Amino acid sequence: MKKICGIDEAGRGPLAGPLVMAGVILTEQIDGLADSKQITKKRREDLFEKISKSSIWHIVIIDAQKIDDDGISSALIHGLKEIMNSLSATRYIFDGNTTFGISGLECEVKADSKIAQVSAASILAKVTRDKIMVEAAGKYPHYGFNKHKGYGTKEHVEAIVKYGYSPIHRRSFKIKSLVQPTLF
Repeated sequence: MKKICGIDEAGRGPLAGPLVMAGVILTEQIDGLADSKQITKKRREDLFEKISKSSIWHIVIIDAQKIDDDGISSALIHGLKEIMNSLSATRYIFDGNTTFGISGLECEVKADSKIAQVSAASILAKVTRDKIMVEAAGKYPHYGFNKHKGYGTKEHVEAIVKYGYSPIHRRSFKIKSLVQPTLF
């Protein structure tokens, strides 16, 4: 019998906060799994509890400083390798369109909505990251992290302009609306 480890991430593109990656091997069937972005917060949190109890899983959290130092691709590769080294499976399936050259890793676009294990990983990653960002909102209340979770909303960009970067901002991520055009 093939043991599938589904892998997904949350937080690849935000201006602040960590990249969170999860790998999940289901030990029993869980009804209602779907791409974490397609279900309600309440449903995600309920499923998080079920997945935590009905699977073997591993979560990797890569902070903004590491992303700034090494780049987002390097952070993704680190997370993928850590998950693959931590969870023993026959197949490793990552949601997306690249394996980053990692041997033994398969990728599939929209796997988080097609493959139960990847859906479960999507939910673990998103719920974990959202909790981190809600906690960050308590430490850095000016930025509204509890609302936008670090993504580049108008409110968030305005807060960066007014207050500067917090320690959890990704300084290497350029904000298009703040970059001055180059004159020739």
